[in-house]
Amino acid sequence: MAIYEKFVGATRDDFLSLKDAQANYTLKYRDDFNFAYDVIDVLGTEKPDKLAMVWLSADKSVEKRFTFRDMMLASNKAANYFKYMGIKKGDTVMLTLKRSYYFWFCILGLHKIGAVVVQATDMLKGKDYVYRCNAGNIKAAVITGDGSATEYFDEMQEGYDHPILKFVTKHKDAGEGWIDFETGFEMASDQWQRPTGDEDTTVNDTMLMAFSSGTTGYPKIITHNFKYPLGHIMTGVFWHRVVDGGLHFTISDTGWLKSLWGKIYGQWFGESAVLVYDFDKFDGADILGVLEKYKVTTFCVPPTMYRMMLLNDVKKYDLSSLTHCCTAGEALNPEIYNKWLEATGLKIYEGFGQTETTLCIATIYPWTEPVPGAIGLPVPGFDVHILDSNDQSCPRGTTGEISIRVLSRDRKACGLLDTYNFSKEDTKKAMHDGFYHTGDTAYRDERGLFRYVGRNDDVIKSSGYRIGPFEIESVLLEHAAVAEVAVTGVPDPIRGFAVKATIVLAKGFQASDELTKELQTYVKTNTAPYKYPRIVEYVAELPKTFNGKIKRNAIREKDLENTLQ
Repeated sequence: MAIYEKFVGATRDDFLSLKDAQANYTLKYRDDFNFAYDVIDVLGTEKPDKLAMVWLSADKSVEKRFTFRDMMLASNKAANYFKYMGIKKGDTVMLTLKRSYYFWFCILGLHKIGAVVVQATDMLKGKDYVYRCNAGNIKAAVITGDGSATEYFDEMQEGYDHPILKFVTKHKDAGEGWIDFETGFEMASDQWQRPTGDEDTTVNDTMLMAFSSGTTGYPKIITHNFKYPLGHIMTGVFWHRVVDGGLHFTISDTGWLKSLWGKIYGQWFGESAVLVYDFDKFDGADILGVLEKYKVTTFCVPPTMYRMMLLNDVKKYDLSSLTHCCTAGEALNPEIYNKWLEATGLKIYEGFGQTETTLCIATIYPWTEPVPGAIGLPVPGFDVHILDSNDQSCPRGTTGEISIRVLSRDRKACGLLDTYNFSKEDTKKAMHDGFYHTGDTAYRDERGLFRYVGRNDDVIKSSGYRIGPFEIESVLLEHAAVAEVAVTGVPDPIRGFAVKATIVLAKGFQASDELTKELQTYVKTNTAPYKYPRIVEYVAELPKTFNGKIKRNAIREKDLENTLQ
Protein backbone atom coordinates (compact mmCIF):
# COMPACT_ATOMS: atom_id res chain seq x y z
CA MET A 1 0.00 0.00 0.00
CA ALA A 2 1.36 3.41 -1.00
CA ILE A 3 1.51 5.82 1.91
CA TYR A 4 -1.03 8.23 0.41
CA GLU A 5 -3.72 5.55 0.83
CA LYS A 6 -3.45 5.96 4.62
CA PHE A 7 -4.70 9.52 4.23
CA VAL A 8 -7.22 9.01 1.42
CA GLY A 9 -8.51 5.55 2.35
CA ALA A 10 -8.63 4.65 -1.35
CA THR A 11 -6.50 4.53 -4.49
CA ARG A 12 -6.80 6.86 -7.46
CA ASP A 13 -8.43 4.03 -9.44
CA ASP A 14 -11.18 3.33 -6.89
CA PHE A 15 -13.45 6.14 -8.06
CA LEU A 16 -15.70 5.11 -10.95
CA SER A 17 -16.69 8.60 -12.04
CA LEU A 18 -15.96 12.23 -11.30
CA LYS A 19 -19.25 12.49 -9.41
CA ASP A 20 -18.23 9.48 -7.33
CA ALA A 21 -14.84 11.05 -6.55
CA GLN A 22 -16.27 14.45 -5.66
CA ALA A 23 -18.80 12.85 -3.32
CA ASN A 24 -16.52 10.29 -1.67
CA TYR A 25 -12.96 11.64 -1.79
CA THR A 26 -12.06 12.40 1.82
CA LEU A 27 -8.82 13.10 3.61
CA LYS A 28 -8.09 11.40 6.93
CA TYR A 29 -5.45 12.97 9.14
CA ARG A 30 -4.73 13.75 12.77
CA ASP A 31 -4.70 17.26 14.17
CA ASP A 32 -0.93 17.05 14.54
CA PHE A 33 -0.25 15.93 10.94
CA ASN A 34 3.21 17.02 9.82
CA PHE A 35 4.54 15.86 6.43
CA ALA A 36 8.12 15.54 7.65
CA TYR A 37 7.16 13.14 10.45
CA ASP A 38 4.11 11.37 9.09
CA VAL A 39 5.36 10.77 5.55
CA ILE A 40 9.14 11.12 5.32
CA ASP A 41 10.02 9.57 8.69
CA VAL A 42 7.52 6.77 8.15
CA LEU A 43 8.96 5.97 4.71
CA GLY A 44 12.49 6.40 6.06
CA THR A 45 11.75 3.80 8.72
CA GLU A 46 9.48 1.36 6.86
CA LYS A 47 11.07 1.63 3.39
CA PRO A 48 14.56 2.98 4.14
CA ASP A 49 16.20 1.89 0.88
CA LYS A 50 13.52 3.23 -1.44
CA LEU A 51 14.82 5.95 -3.76
CA ALA A 52 13.55 9.46 -2.98
CA MET A 53 15.68 11.72 -5.18
CA VAL A 54 18.14 11.68 -8.07
CA TRP A 55 20.15 14.92 -8.09
CA LEU A 56 22.20 15.99 -11.11
CA SER A 57 24.63 18.94 -11.16
CA ALA A 58 24.46 21.65 -13.81
CA ASP A 59 27.38 20.21 -15.78
CA LYS A 60 26.15 16.64 -15.15
CA SER A 61 29.51 15.70 -13.62
CA VAL A 62 27.99 14.94 -10.21
CA GLU A 63 25.05 12.63 -9.56
CA LYS A 64 23.70 11.92 -6.11
CA ARG A 65 20.97 9.48 -5.07
CA PHE A 66 19.08 9.86 -1.81
CA THR A 67 16.81 7.27 -0.20
CA PHE A 68 13.93 8.08 2.12
CA ARG A 69 16.16 7.12 5.03
CA ASP A 70 18.74 9.63 3.76
CA MET A 71 16.04 12.30 3.68
CA MET A 72 14.90 11.42 7.20
CA LEU A 73 18.41 11.64 8.64
CA ALA A 74 19.40 14.75 6.66
CA SER A 75 16.27 16.58 7.82
CA ASN A 76 17.10 15.55 11.39
CA LYS A 77 20.54 17.13 10.98
CA ALA A 78 19.03 20.31 9.56
CA ALA A 79 16.50 20.49 12.41
CA ASN A 80 19.24 20.03 15.01
CA TYR A 81 21.47 22.68 13.44
CA PHE A 82 18.67 25.22 13.08
CA LYS A 83 17.63 24.61 16.68
CA TYR A 84 21.24 24.98 17.87
CA MET A 85 21.38 28.33 16.05
CA GLY A 86 18.25 29.54 17.82
CA ILE A 87 15.49 28.81 15.30
CA LYS A 88 12.27 27.78 17.00
CA LYS A 89 8.63 27.06 16.21
CA GLY A 90 7.00 29.99 14.42
CA ASP A 91 10.25 31.63 13.30
CA THR A 92 10.31 32.62 9.63
CA VAL A 93 13.25 31.33 7.56
CA MET A 94 14.01 32.24 3.94
CA LEU A 95 15.49 29.61 1.62
CA THR A 96 17.25 30.86 -1.53
CA LEU A 97 18.87 27.64 -2.69
CA LYS A 98 18.13 27.23 -6.42
CA ARG A 99 17.99 23.46 -7.02
CA SER A 100 20.47 22.43 -4.31
CA TYR A 101 19.56 19.26 -2.40
CA TYR A 102 20.08 21.34 0.73
CA PHE A 103 16.67 22.87 -0.01
CA TRP A 104 14.98 19.53 0.74
CA PHE A 105 17.08 18.97 3.85
CA CYS A 106 16.22 22.47 5.10
CA ILE A 107 12.50 22.55 4.34
CA LEU A 108 11.92 19.18 6.01
CA GLY A 109 14.07 20.16 8.98
CA LEU A 110 12.14 23.40 9.39
CA HIS A 111 8.85 21.47 9.19
CA LYS A 112 10.09 19.32 12.07
CA ILE A 113 10.83 22.39 14.18
CA GLY A 114 7.57 24.06 13.18
CA ALA A 115 9.32 27.06 11.65
CA VAL A 116 7.77 28.95 8.73
CA VAL A 117 9.44 28.43 5.34
CA VAL A 118 9.76 31.26 2.80
CA GLN A 119 10.98 30.35 -0.68
CA ALA A 120 12.91 32.93 -2.69
CA THR A 121 14.53 32.95 -6.11
CA ASP A 122 18.24 33.79 -6.42
CA MET A 123 17.26 36.38 -9.08
CA LEU A 124 16.10 38.81 -6.39
CA LYS A 125 18.02 42.04 -5.92
CA GLY A 126 18.74 44.12 -2.82
CA LYS A 127 15.42 45.94 -2.57
CA ASP A 128 13.54 42.66 -3.15
CA TYR A 129 15.30 41.04 -0.20
CA VAL A 130 14.78 44.06 2.04
CA TYR A 131 11.06 44.17 1.34
CA ARG A 132 10.57 40.44 1.93
CA CYS A 133 12.66 40.32 5.09
CA ASN A 134 10.93 43.32 6.65
CA ALA A 135 7.39 42.40 5.60
CA GLY A 136 7.84 38.74 6.57
CA ASN A 137 9.85 39.37 9.75
CA ILE A 138 12.50 36.97 8.47
CA LYS A 139 14.71 35.69 11.30
CA ALA A 140 17.19 33.70 9.20
CA ALA A 141 18.12 33.19 5.55
CA VAL A 142 19.92 30.27 3.93
CA ILE A 143 21.30 31.48 0.61
CA THR A 144 23.20 29.71 -2.13
CA GLY A 145 26.88 30.46 -2.52
CA ASP A 146 26.48 29.80 -6.24
CA GLY A 147 26.35 33.22 -7.91
CA SER A 148 25.83 36.67 -6.44
CA ALA A 149 22.75 36.20 -4.24
CA THR A 150 24.67 36.88 -1.02
CA GLU A 151 26.06 40.11 -2.46
CA TYR A 152 22.57 41.27 -3.41
CA PHE A 153 21.30 40.35 0.04
CA ASP A 154 23.97 42.59 1.58
CA GLU A 155 23.83 45.55 -0.82
CA MET A 156 21.12 47.42 1.15
CA GLN A 157 22.09 46.51 4.72
CA GLU A 158 20.76 49.77 6.10
CA GLY A 159 17.27 48.89 4.86
CA TYR A 160 16.66 45.89 7.14
CA ASP A 161 14.45 46.53 10.15
CA HIS A 162 16.06 43.88 12.33
CA PRO A 163 19.12 41.59 12.48
CA ILE A 164 18.96 38.47 10.29
CA LEU A 165 20.92 35.27 10.78
CA LYS A 166 22.72 34.67 7.46
CA PHE A 167 23.80 31.22 6.24
CA VAL A 168 25.57 30.47 2.97
CA THR A 169 26.14 27.15 1.17
CA LYS A 170 29.00 25.86 -0.99
CA HIS A 171 31.52 26.84 1.71
CA LYS A 172 31.62 30.32 0.20
CA ASP A 173 33.32 33.14 2.08
CA ALA A 174 30.55 35.68 1.61
CA GLY A 175 32.03 38.27 3.93
CA GLU A 176 31.03 39.69 7.28
CA GLY A 177 28.24 37.97 9.17
CA TRP A 178 27.82 34.96 6.86
CA ILE A 179 27.85 31.49 8.44
CA ASP A 180 28.95 28.37 6.54
CA PHE A 181 25.76 26.29 6.57
CA GLU A 182 27.30 23.10 5.24
CA THR A 183 29.95 22.88 7.98
CA GLY A 184 27.37 23.36 10.71
CA PHE A 185 25.01 20.90 9.06
CA GLU A 186 27.66 18.19 8.85
CA MET A 187 28.52 18.55 12.53
CA ALA A 188 24.90 18.22 13.66
CA SER A 189 23.41 14.98 14.98
CA ASP A 190 21.15 12.92 12.70
CA GLN A 191 18.98 11.91 15.65
CA TRP A 192 15.91 13.99 16.44
CA GLN A 193 12.94 13.59 18.74
CA ARG A 194 9.58 15.01 17.75
CA PRO A 195 8.71 17.85 20.13
CA THR A 196 5.76 17.46 22.47
CA GLY A 197 3.18 19.82 23.89
CA ASP A 198 3.21 23.40 22.67
CA GLU A 199 6.44 22.84 20.73
CA ASP A 200 4.77 20.29 18.43
CA THR A 201 2.83 21.47 15.38
CA THR A 202 -0.87 21.31 14.61
CA VAL A 203 -2.47 21.33 11.18
CA ASN A 204 -3.60 24.93 11.70
CA ASP A 205 -0.11 26.29 12.40
CA THR A 206 1.51 28.34 9.62
CA MET A 207 3.95 26.22 7.61
CA LEU A 208 4.67 28.32 4.51
CA MET A 209 4.79 31.97 3.60
CA ALA A 210 4.89 33.01 -0.06
CA PHE A 211 5.23 36.38 -1.76
CA SER A 212 2.95 36.70 -4.78
CA SER A 213 3.04 39.58 -7.25
CA GLY A 214 -0.05 41.70 -7.73
CA THR A 215 -1.07 44.70 -9.79
CA THR A 216 -0.87 47.28 -7.03
CA GLY A 217 1.65 47.56 -4.23
CA TYR A 218 4.48 45.19 -3.53
CA PRO A 219 4.07 41.39 -3.48
CA LYS A 220 1.46 40.22 -1.01
CA ILE A 221 2.11 37.60 1.65
CA ILE A 222 0.23 34.32 1.30
CA THR A 223 0.27 31.79 4.12
CA HIS A 224 -0.43 28.05 4.13
CA ASN A 225 -0.77 25.74 7.12
CA PHE A 226 0.44 22.19 7.77
CA LYS A 227 -2.54 20.72 5.88
CA TYR A 228 -1.14 22.13 2.64
CA PRO A 229 0.89 19.03 1.64
CA LEU A 230 -2.26 16.88 1.91
CA GLY A 231 -3.82 18.98 -0.85
CA HIS A 232 -0.99 17.88 -3.12
CA ILE A 233 -2.06 14.24 -3.03
CA MET A 234 -4.37 15.37 -5.84
CA THR A 235 -1.49 17.09 -7.60
CA GLY A 236 1.11 14.33 -7.51
CA VAL A 237 -0.86 11.09 -7.22
CA PHE A 238 -3.99 11.88 -9.22
CA TRP A 239 -2.87 14.51 -11.78
CA HIS A 240 0.82 13.71 -12.32
CA ARG A 241 -0.06 10.04 -11.87
CA VAL A 242 3.37 9.36 -10.40
CA VAL A 243 4.58 5.79 -10.57
CA ASP A 244 5.32 4.00 -7.29
CA GLY A 245 9.07 3.42 -7.57
CA GLY A 246 9.27 5.60 -10.68
CA LEU A 247 10.99 8.94 -11.33
CA HIS A 248 9.08 12.21 -11.64
CA PHE A 249 10.54 15.35 -13.24
CA THR A 250 8.92 18.76 -12.71
CA ILE A 251 11.08 21.62 -13.90
CA SER A 252 10.99 24.39 -11.33
CA ASP A 253 13.48 26.30 -9.24
CA THR A 254 12.91 25.98 -5.50
CA GLY A 255 12.36 29.73 -5.30
CA TRP A 256 8.79 29.19 -6.51
CA LEU A 257 5.86 27.35 -4.96
CA LYS A 258 5.57 25.36 -8.21
CA SER A 259 8.48 23.31 -6.87
CA LEU A 260 6.22 22.21 -4.00
CA TRP A 261 3.66 21.09 -6.58
CA GLY A 262 6.11 18.85 -8.39
CA LYS A 263 9.27 18.14 -6.40
CA ILE A 264 8.29 17.01 -2.92
CA TYR A 265 4.82 16.56 -1.40
CA GLY A 266 2.53 14.83 -3.89
CA GLN A 267 5.32 12.81 -5.46
CA TRP A 268 6.51 11.41 -2.14
CA PHE A 269 2.93 10.68 -1.10
CA GLY A 270 2.91 8.47 -4.21
CA GLU A 271 6.35 7.01 -3.32
CA SER A 272 7.94 8.16 -6.56
CA ALA A 273 11.47 9.50 -6.62
CA VAL A 274 11.98 13.03 -7.96
CA LEU A 275 14.61 14.08 -10.46
CA VAL A 276 16.37 17.36 -9.68
CA TYR A 277 18.55 18.70 -12.48
CA ASP A 278 20.43 21.84 -11.46
CA PHE A 279 20.79 23.33 -14.95
CA ASP A 280 21.67 26.99 -15.44
CA LYS A 281 19.62 27.62 -18.59
CA PHE A 282 16.77 25.64 -20.10
CA ASP A 283 17.67 23.87 -23.35
CA GLY A 284 15.07 21.69 -25.06
CA ALA A 285 17.50 19.17 -26.50
CA ASP A 286 19.31 18.88 -23.18
CA ILE A 287 16.08 18.13 -21.31
CA LEU A 288 15.04 15.53 -23.88
CA GLY A 289 18.40 13.84 -23.36
CA VAL A 290 17.89 13.81 -19.59
CA LEU A 291 14.40 12.31 -19.98
CA GLU A 292 15.90 9.56 -22.12
CA LYS A 293 19.00 8.81 -20.01
CA TYR A 294 17.27 8.73 -16.62
CA LYS A 295 14.15 6.93 -17.86
CA VAL A 296 11.79 9.51 -16.39
CA THR A 297 8.30 8.09 -15.91
CA THR A 298 6.19 11.23 -15.30
CA PHE A 299 6.87 14.79 -16.43
CA CYS A 300 5.48 18.31 -15.87
CA VAL A 301 6.64 21.61 -17.39
CA PRO A 302 4.98 24.86 -18.52
CA PRO A 303 3.73 25.02 -22.14
CA THR A 304 6.65 27.29 -23.07
CA MET A 305 9.09 24.46 -22.34
CA TYR A 306 7.11 21.97 -24.42
CA ARG A 307 7.35 24.52 -27.26
CA MET A 308 11.13 24.72 -26.86
CA MET A 309 11.54 20.94 -26.77
CA LEU A 310 9.44 20.61 -29.92
CA LEU A 311 11.95 22.79 -31.78
CA ASN A 312 14.06 19.60 -31.80
CA ASP A 313 13.48 16.22 -33.43
CA VAL A 314 11.71 14.69 -30.43
CA LYS A 315 11.22 11.35 -32.18
CA LYS A 316 14.95 10.60 -32.17
CA TYR A 317 14.93 10.34 -28.36
CA ASP A 318 13.86 7.15 -26.60
CA LEU A 319 11.08 8.34 -24.29
CA SER A 320 9.49 4.91 -23.93
CA SER A 321 9.75 5.06 -20.11
CA LEU A 322 7.53 8.17 -20.04
CA THR A 323 3.94 7.31 -19.10
CA HIS A 324 2.26 10.63 -18.30
CA CYS A 325 2.79 14.33 -19.10
CA CYS A 326 1.27 17.43 -17.49
CA THR A 327 1.44 21.19 -17.78
CA ALA A 328 0.42 24.29 -15.81
CA GLY A 329 1.42 27.91 -15.35
CA GLU A 330 -0.18 29.30 -18.49
CA ALA A 331 -2.77 28.26 -21.07
CA LEU A 332 -1.78 25.29 -23.26
CA ASN A 333 -2.00 25.98 -26.98
CA PRO A 334 -3.78 23.13 -28.83
CA GLU A 335 -1.02 23.19 -31.45
CA ILE A 336 1.57 22.25 -28.81
CA TYR A 337 -0.71 19.52 -27.47
CA ASN A 338 -1.12 17.98 -30.91
CA LYS A 339 2.58 18.22 -31.86
CA TRP A 340 3.67 16.57 -28.58
CA LEU A 341 1.09 13.83 -29.06
CA GLU A 342 2.33 13.22 -32.60
CA ALA A 343 5.98 13.15 -31.50
CA THR A 344 5.62 11.00 -28.37
CA GLY A 345 2.20 9.36 -28.45
CA LEU A 346 1.50 11.05 -25.09
CA LYS A 347 -1.28 13.47 -24.25
CA ILE A 348 -0.61 16.53 -22.11
CA TYR A 349 -2.87 16.84 -19.07
CA GLU A 350 -3.42 20.48 -18.17
CA GLY A 351 -4.01 21.75 -14.66
CA PHE A 352 -4.93 25.01 -12.95
CA GLY A 353 -4.05 26.36 -9.55
CA GLN A 354 -2.37 29.33 -7.91
CA THR A 355 0.13 30.25 -5.24
CA GLU A 356 -2.99 30.46 -3.08
CA THR A 357 -4.14 26.90 -3.86
CA THR A 358 -3.06 23.42 -4.74
CA LEU A 359 -4.38 21.86 -7.96
CA CYS A 360 -8.07 22.75 -8.26
CA ILE A 361 -9.05 22.20 -11.92
CA ALA A 362 -7.56 19.47 -14.11
CA THR A 363 -8.04 16.27 -16.05
CA ILE A 364 -7.05 13.70 -13.46
CA TYR A 365 -8.44 10.23 -14.16
CA PRO A 366 -7.73 7.56 -16.79
CA TRP A 367 -11.37 7.72 -17.82
CA THR A 368 -11.30 11.51 -18.39
CA GLU A 369 -9.49 12.40 -21.59
CA PRO A 370 -7.75 15.78 -21.99
CA VAL A 371 -9.34 18.12 -24.53
CA PRO A 372 -7.02 20.64 -26.23
CA GLY A 373 -7.91 24.15 -25.09
CA ALA A 374 -9.70 22.98 -21.93
CA ILE A 375 -8.15 22.78 -18.46
CA GLY A 376 -10.61 20.13 -17.28
CA LEU A 377 -12.97 19.82 -14.33
CA PRO A 378 -12.83 20.70 -10.63
CA VAL A 379 -10.79 18.19 -8.66
CA PRO A 380 -12.31 16.47 -5.61
CA GLY A 381 -11.99 18.64 -2.53
CA PHE A 382 -12.52 21.90 -4.46
CA ASP A 383 -16.05 23.18 -5.06
CA VAL A 384 -15.34 25.45 -8.05
CA HIS A 385 -17.82 27.84 -9.68
CA ILE A 386 -17.81 30.46 -12.44
CA LEU A 387 -19.34 33.65 -10.98
CA ASP A 388 -20.35 36.98 -12.46
CA SER A 389 -19.71 40.36 -10.82
CA ASN A 390 -22.73 39.81 -8.56
CA ASP A 391 -21.42 36.44 -7.35
CA GLN A 392 -24.09 34.61 -9.33
CA SER A 393 -23.31 31.45 -11.28
CA CYS A 394 -22.66 32.07 -14.97
CA PRO A 395 -24.46 29.94 -17.57
CA ARG A 396 -22.33 27.70 -19.74
CA GLY A 397 -20.48 29.64 -22.42
CA THR A 398 -20.38 32.85 -20.35
CA THR A 399 -17.07 34.08 -18.98
CA GLY A 400 -16.83 34.76 -15.26
CA GLU A 401 -14.42 34.53 -12.35
CA ILE A 402 -13.13 31.18 -11.15
CA SER A 403 -14.28 31.03 -7.52
CA ILE A 404 -13.94 28.37 -4.83
CA ARG A 405 -16.62 27.85 -2.20
CA VAL A 406 -15.50 28.44 1.38
CA LEU A 407 -17.94 27.65 4.18
CA SER A 408 -15.65 28.71 7.03
CA ARG A 409 -11.96 28.77 7.97
CA ASP A 410 -12.21 25.17 9.12
CA ARG A 411 -14.47 24.13 6.23
CA LYS A 412 -12.51 25.01 3.14
CA ALA A 413 -10.56 23.11 0.52
CA CYS A 414 -7.38 21.49 1.81
CA GLY A 415 -4.58 23.46 0.17
CA LEU A 416 -6.40 26.80 0.02
CA LEU A 417 -4.53 29.72 1.58
CA ASP A 418 -5.03 30.76 5.18
CA THR A 419 -4.46 34.52 4.94
CA TYR A 420 -3.24 37.43 2.87
CA ASN A 421 -0.68 39.57 4.67
CA PHE A 422 -1.79 38.09 8.04
CA SER A 423 -4.68 40.52 7.70
CA LYS A 424 -8.40 39.82 8.11
CA GLU A 425 -9.19 42.84 5.95
CA ASP A 426 -6.87 41.83 3.08
CA THR A 427 -8.05 38.22 3.25
CA LYS A 428 -11.69 39.29 3.15
CA LYS A 429 -11.09 41.17 -0.13
CA ALA A 430 -10.52 37.82 -1.85
CA MET A 431 -12.46 35.49 0.45
CA HIS A 432 -15.99 36.77 0.98
CA ASP A 433 -19.66 35.88 0.54
CA GLY A 434 -18.85 32.19 0.82
CA PHE A 435 -16.20 32.11 -1.94
CA TYR A 436 -12.50 32.58 -2.55
CA HIS A 437 -12.23 34.74 -5.67
CA THR A 438 -9.19 33.69 -7.71
CA GLY A 439 -8.96 36.71 -10.01
CA ASP A 440 -8.75 34.34 -13.00
CA THR A 441 -11.54 34.08 -15.55
CA ALA A 442 -12.90 31.13 -17.49
CA TYR A 443 -16.10 29.70 -18.93
CA ARG A 444 -17.58 26.21 -19.10
CA ASP A 445 -18.22 24.69 -22.50
CA GLU A 446 -21.15 22.49 -23.53
CA ARG A 447 -19.52 19.47 -21.83
CA GLY A 448 -18.96 21.36 -18.61
CA LEU A 449 -15.19 21.63 -19.15
CA PHE A 450 -13.46 24.76 -17.88
CA ARG A 451 -11.77 26.86 -20.57
CA TYR A 452 -9.33 29.46 -19.29
CA VAL A 453 -9.67 33.06 -20.50
CA GLY A 454 -7.16 35.08 -18.46
CA ARG A 455 -6.59 37.29 -15.44
CA ASN A 456 -9.15 39.86 -14.51
CA ASP A 457 -6.31 42.01 -13.29
CA ASP A 458 -3.01 42.99 -14.88
CA VAL A 459 -0.63 40.28 -13.70
CA ILE A 460 1.47 38.99 -16.60
CA LYS A 461 2.08 35.25 -17.00
CA SER A 462 5.28 34.88 -19.03
CA SER A 463 7.19 31.61 -19.46
CA GLY A 464 5.55 30.26 -16.31
CA TYR A 465 6.50 33.34 -14.25
CA ARG A 466 3.84 35.51 -12.62
CA ILE A 467 4.96 39.11 -13.02
CA GLY A 468 3.33 42.14 -11.40
CA PRO A 469 3.59 45.38 -13.42
CA PHE A 470 3.94 47.55 -10.32
CA GLU A 471 7.41 46.23 -9.50
CA ILE A 472 8.76 46.89 -12.99
CA GLU A 473 7.10 50.29 -13.24
CA SER A 474 8.62 51.27 -9.89
CA VAL A 475 12.12 50.46 -11.14
CA LEU A 476 11.67 52.22 -14.49
CA LEU A 477 10.36 55.36 -12.82
CA GLU A 478 13.64 55.62 -10.92
CA HIS A 479 15.43 56.18 -14.26
CA ALA A 480 15.83 59.83 -15.24
CA ALA A 481 14.53 59.20 -18.77
CA VAL A 482 11.12 57.88 -17.67
CA ALA A 483 8.29 60.28 -16.88
CA GLU A 484 5.41 57.79 -16.98
CA VAL A 485 5.18 54.10 -17.71
CA ALA A 486 2.62 51.32 -18.00
CA VAL A 487 3.72 47.67 -18.03
CA THR A 488 1.50 45.10 -19.72
CA GLY A 489 1.66 41.68 -21.33
CA VAL A 490 1.72 41.16 -25.09
CA PRO A 491 0.80 37.78 -26.66
CA ASP A 492 3.98 35.89 -27.53
CA PRO A 493 4.14 32.56 -29.42
CA ILE A 494 6.94 31.21 -27.20
CA ARG A 495 6.42 32.77 -23.77
CA GLY A 496 2.64 33.00 -23.73
CA PHE A 497 3.01 36.71 -22.94
CA ALA A 498 6.01 39.02 -23.19
CA VAL A 499 6.52 41.96 -20.85
CA LYS A 500 6.01 45.34 -22.54
CA ALA A 501 6.76 48.81 -21.20
CA THR A 502 4.87 51.74 -22.72
CA ILE A 503 6.86 54.84 -21.78
CA VAL A 504 6.39 58.60 -21.79
CA LEU A 505 9.87 60.11 -21.82
CA ALA A 506 11.01 62.92 -19.58
CA LYS A 507 12.01 66.23 -21.15
CA GLY A 508 15.43 66.16 -22.74
CA PHE A 509 15.34 62.49 -23.72
CA GLN A 510 14.68 61.00 -27.14
CA ALA A 511 13.63 57.49 -28.12
CA SER A 512 16.42 55.31 -29.50
CA ASP A 513 17.57 51.70 -29.60
CA GLU A 514 20.40 52.67 -27.27
CA LEU A 515 17.97 54.07 -24.69
CA THR A 516 15.80 50.95 -24.93
CA LYS A 517 18.80 48.72 -24.20
CA GLU A 518 19.80 51.00 -21.33
CA LEU A 519 16.33 50.80 -19.77
CA GLN A 520 16.17 47.02 -20.18
CA THR A 521 19.57 46.66 -18.52
CA TYR A 522 18.45 48.98 -15.75
CA VAL A 523 15.49 46.73 -14.95
CA LYS A 524 17.66 43.60 -15.07
CA THR A 525 20.10 45.25 -12.68
CA ASN A 526 17.55 46.50 -10.17
CA THR A 527 15.08 43.63 -9.95
CA ALA A 528 14.88 39.97 -10.96
CA PRO A 529 16.07 39.79 -14.62
CA TYR A 530 13.14 37.70 -15.84
CA LYS A 531 10.91 40.76 -15.30
CA TYR A 532 12.63 43.04 -17.81
CA PRO A 533 10.50 44.43 -20.69
CA ARG A 534 11.34 42.65 -23.93
CA ILE A 535 9.25 45.23 -25.77
CA VAL A 536 9.51 48.98 -25.22
CA GLU A 537 7.21 51.49 -26.91
CA TYR A 538 7.55 55.26 -26.57
CA VAL A 539 4.35 57.33 -26.62
CA ALA A 540 3.37 60.96 -26.10
CA GLU A 541 0.81 60.08 -23.42
CA LEU A 542 -0.73 57.08 -21.70
CA PRO A 543 -4.45 56.28 -21.82
CA LYS A 544 -6.06 57.17 -18.49
CA THR A 545 -9.40 57.19 -16.74
CA PHE A 546 -11.10 60.42 -15.68
CA ASN A 547 -9.49 60.03 -12.26
CA GLY A 548 -6.02 59.68 -13.76
CA LYS A 549 -5.64 55.91 -13.44
CA ILE A 550 -3.64 54.36 -16.27
CA LYS A 551 -5.83 52.15 -18.46
CA ARG A 552 -3.59 49.15 -19.02
CA ASN A 553 -6.51 47.29 -20.53
CA ALA A 554 -6.64 49.86 -23.37
CA ILE A 555 -2.98 49.20 -24.15
CA ARG A 556 -3.55 45.43 -24.07
CA GLU A 557 -6.56 45.67 -26.36
CA LYS A 558 -4.64 47.76 -28.88
CA ASP A 559 -1.73 45.31 -28.84
CA LEU A 560 -4.09 42.39 -29.29
CA GLU A 561 -5.68 44.09 -32.31
CA ASN A 562 -2.24 44.65 -33.83
CA THR A 563 -1.33 41.01 -33.17
CA LEU A 564 -4.46 39.76 -34.96
CA GLN A 565 -3.96 41.97 -38.01
